Formats: sequence, C-alpha cells, structure tokens
Amino acid sequence: MSKVKTIEREIEALSSEELAALRKWFSEFDATTWERQIEEGAKAGKLDSLADASIKSHQAGRSTKF
Repeated sequence: MSKVKTIEREIEALSSEELAALRKWFSEFDATTWERQIEEGAKAGKLDSLADASIKSHQAGRSTKF
C-alpha cells in the first residue's frame, strides 16, 4: 500500500476533533510551503518578468484601486 493510501485510511479514522486539528495544521503547513516556494522563485528571478509586466501596465494607466 502506498503512503498516500495509508494516510487516507488514517484520516478516515479520525474523530471530528482530530480532523479539525489536521485541517488547521495542514492549512498552515500548506501556506508556509507556498510562501517558501514564492520566496525561492522571487530570489531566483522567476517572477521578474511578471513584476516588470505589472509595472509597465500600471505606468500605462491600466491598473485600478480597489
């Protein structure tokens, strides 16, 4: 059995309180992982072209306040 299937079975056996705690933990874990990936991408210059395009669009008057 794969790790994922084992984890799925374990999750299915959780109480509602345990499932709520898992959701909270995973949400925080996922957000932290996403933030780290964005940071690494930014440091590696992977977001430079997007930032440049956004700045040019703003300077051309194609942005709005919300």
